[in-house]
Order: sequence, then C-alpha cells, then structure tokens
Amino acid sequence: MLRRLSTISRPLVDPGIAVILGLAIGALLMLIFGYDPIAGYYWLFRGGFGSIKDIVETLAFATPLMLTAVTFAVGMKAGLFNIGAEGQVYIGAAGAAAIGGWVTLPVGIHIAAATAFGMFFGVLWALPAAILKLWRGVHEVISTIMLNYVARYLAIYLVVYWLAGPRAEVSNPAMGSARYPLLVGGTSLTAAIFVAVAFCIVVYAFLWRTRAGYELRLSGTNPEAANYAGVSVRRAMLISFIVGGLAAGLAGATQVLGRPPTWALFADLGNVIELGFYGIAVALMGRNHPIGGIFAAIFFGGLLHGGRYMEYQVGIASELVTGIQGIIVICLAVPGLWAIIRRRRFK
Repeated sequence: MLRRLSTISRPLVDPGIAVILGLAIGALLMLIFGYDPIAGYYWLFRGGFGSIKDIVETLAFATPLMLTAVTFAVGMKAGLFNIGAEGQVYIGAAGAAAIGGWVTLPVGIHIAAATAFGMFFGVLWALPAAILKLWRGVHEVISTIMLNYVARYLAIYLVVYWLAGPRAEVSNPAMGSARYPLLVGGTSLTAAIFVAVAFCIVVYAFLWRTRAGYELRLSGTNPEAANYAGVSVRRAMLISFIVGGLAAGLAGATQVLGRPPTWALFADLGNVIELGFYGIAVALMGRNHPIGGIFAAIFFGGLLHGGRYMEYQVGIASELVTGIQGIIVICLAVPGLWAIIRRRRFK
C-alpha cells in the first residue's frame, strides 16, 4: 500500500521539491544583490497569477510555449534531441505574416490559410535537418543549431525587404480577417490558445492512440526492438521532424495572427525570439508529454509575465529576474533531463 502511494505521489513530490529548491536558490541570489526575496517572489506570483487579468495574460505568454514544447517532446519520443524549434518559429512567423499581411482572402479562409502557411513553413525549415539526419547521419543538434542561425537572419531579411509595411521595423500587420479573435479586452489573449491546446491534444492522441505513434515511441525507446518488429526507425524520425515543424510553425503563426497589439513580426524578431529554446525547458518540465507541456507552459508563462512585476514593483534588475526564472526552470527540468540521460546511458 505504501509503495503504491509513493508511486502515485512521486509525480507531485518531485516537482514540488524542485520548485522549493529553485525558489531557495533564487532567494539567496536576491539577498546577495541586496533585494528583498519576499517582496520579489510576492510580485512574481502576484503578477503571474494574482488576478483574472494577470492569469489571462499568463495564458497568452503560454500559448506558443505549448507548441514549441511539443517540437522537442516529439523529437525525444523518437530518440532525437531536436532543438530546431527556434528557427522554425522564425520562418513559420514569416510565412504567416506574408499571407496574413499581404494576401486578401475571405473571412474564415484567410486566417486558416495564414495559419496553415505558417505551419507549412515550419515543416519546410525542419526538413533539411531531417534529410541530413536520415541520409547523411548528421547529428540533429549540430544541424538544427546551424539552421536556427540561418533562419534568424533569413527572417530578418524577409521582414525588412519583403514583408515590411509603412513601419519598416515590423512586417505589414495581419489584416482583420487573418486575426484570431480577442478573448478578453485589455489583454493579449486570443482564440489562438484554443488552437494550441487542440494541437497538443491531437499530438497526444497520435502518439498514444495510433499505430504510427506507437511505432514512433518504440523507435525512440528501443530502436533494435523496433527494427526486429519491422518498424522503420527512419520513417518514425521523419514523422517526428514533420510534427515538430508543424508545431513550431504554428507557434510562430500565433505570435503574428494571435498576439495584439501589433499583429505583426518585428524586424528584430523580438516577439518570437527565444520561444523555441524556452520550449525545451517547458518540455522537460512537462516530462516530454504533450499534455504535461500545457501545464508547464502555463507555469512558465506565469514566470515570464510575473517577472516584469519584479522589475517594476521591486526594482530588481532584469538580468537578475531572468536568472531567477532560469534557476527555477532548471530545477524543474533537471529530473526530466536526468531521466533522459539515464535511459540513454543504460540503453
């Protein structure tokens, strides 16, 4: 009986200990630099979850992170360390900006087309890494890191020279027919969150309710057993790259078509930068599970939104706020990362 209770409670106990440890280290840092940790943490969590409006804004921050977490999580399920979501977000956002801001289409069709185009561009940017992995044996970490940098400067070039509107520093804003409806006035939360959650649920159903999803997970867990069972490991990897590209491209599209007030892509990529890398931490926090990633993204979104209050209300330097957020996330992600290392070490 005690063993059973321990098994059930462990998924809750481990994150709880990790949060306490992260908060303790963050508090120590604040004391070292002369800040009040009680006031700092009060405004961090008050800002992220203290009111309905703050919770709504936190959900807006969480929306793209749910999707970039899927990119990494699906890769891990297939035995890949895919960190290409960052570049795929950039290119997906540029694709959505092109259709949303420059192509006139009927209401309903326009937003669907712009979203689909962003997802298509995300996949398009994921394919080179897939090809290099499957046909030339290039490790996905190397190829995706390089492609992330290429994507960054390509997206900047596209915004500045092809997609810019009257204001050169941003792409032409998405037309009204290409914008996701605003859910709560005075916030930046739109119906894009429903699309993100639905996508995560579909990926969960694919991984655990379909034969192709089972084969993908088997390939990542035990490639030798998968080969013995007649499963194509190469096909499973290709599918994981495609699903990851779709998710990252959709994340970029939500920031252009579903994030006011600009409804556009900044020339410096300020409204999409780091989303792919944040997604890795969110995926690890969510134990590389599409549904776990939803809740982890909401927590991470609260840290991002609440962190601004630590700066405004307590005067904590933005660099220190980012460091404290990172420490909390690292502490939450370490158990998941350690599980990955342990599986690979003793495989």
